[in-house]
Amino acid sequence: MITTDQKELIKATVPVLREHGVALTTHFYSRMFTHNPELKNVFNMGNQGNGKQQLSLAMAVLAYAENIEDPSVLVSAVMKIGHKHMSLDIRPEHYTIVGKHLLASISEVLGEGATPELIEAWAVAYQQLADLMIGLEQNLYLESVAKKGGWTGWRPFLVKQKVKESEEITSFYLYPADGGKVADFMPGQYLSVRLFLPELNLLQPRQYSLSSAPNEAYYRISVKKEAGKTEHPNGLISNRLHETVLEGDVIEIAPPAGDFILDTMKDTPVVFISGGVGQTPLLSMLEYLASTESNREIVWVHGARNRQVHAFREPLTTLEGQHGKLKKHIFYDTLDELMQVEGGYYEGIVELGKLKDVALLKDADYYICGPAPFIKKQFYDLAAMGVNKEAIHYEEFGPANLVLS
Repeated sequence: MITTDQKELIKATVPVLREHGVALTTHFYSRMFTHNPELKNVFNMGNQGNGKQQLSLAMAVLAYAENIEDPSVLVSAVMKIGHKHMSLDIRPEHYTIVGKHLLASISEVLGEGATPELIEAWAVAYQQLADLMIGLEQNLYLESVAKKGGWTGWRPFLVKQKVKESEEITSFYLYPADGGKVADFMPGQYLSVRLFLPELNLLQPRQYSLSSAPNEAYYRISVKKEAGKTEHPNGLISNRLHETVLEGDVIEIAPPAGDFILDTMKDTPVVFISGGVGQTPLLSMLEYLASTESNREIVWVHGARNRQVHAFREPLTTLEGQHGKLKKHIFYDTLDELMQVEGGYYEGIVELGKLKDVALLKDADYYICGPAPFIKKQFYDLAAMGVNKEAIHYEEFGPANLVLS
């Protein structure tokens, strides 16, 4: 049990963490991968290369230190991390390795400031957090195997179909290679996919949102091909899925995870707001509502550069025709004459102010997904228009670096 004096020592490091937190976590990852290179197969080396993972961990360590008196306020963030760890097959023994390198990094970065008392305080605090995470993740593993068709760890899946949805996005229909069942999931959740990358000589995991409603037969992920330097780890898995993985190939999948989910118990309106490939988890939610013949009022707001890169455009139009309470509003950089005549299309980036009369619904829940700047803009625009922040839910792809309030 952490003592009052130890809590004070932890709190005393907050100013240092605010100023040098990223330097600390950068040193930590470098140290850990040097001494335990096998963990490079567990961590997303793309997010290591672009610095997102270092920033995310620095923010998490700082938040823990700031709230050491009452870590329960971090329950939402801890749950999100627990789901991510479950999807990466993180096990209790990994916490021992991480703890060893984290404490050593604190000592090495702080130098003389890292007194034995401070290191001991952080050791106790880290173990308290590790025990919390291990217990939470154990429950998630148990819940996963308890499902019909459920499993833990990595399982081979057959790519039965690849369907091009737009110039940039392709859907992959994944069936268990063992012929078994697939576990159910909540609309909005994601899968971890693991492939071997010869370029890095590593196995690499990536998370992709499930883009269809639960169906007991297959999983569908819809992946954007990333432009840019091919030698950079960021985008290598997505591009390999597009270019190298063929129908009939087998890839490894971890069970569905994630806490950005549709509240299926409600019957109040929902507003889905997405940018680019950010529509994928929202599409799963929308298809669920359609497949269950939900009577909820639905507003779909989506932004894309143009018609060519806009995936699922025709299926959405079909759903709008079938579901009497679904209304769509699409934003493109530029509009052609036909779109101007059709209606429901808008020029420019997604501006919710243009939809104030149709997208602000009484008692609605708002689900946002897209790039971080997109999420931030829509969140604060909704809040400025009087929407209760508790009704706004968002999912940031990659390490969680957004803190909106």
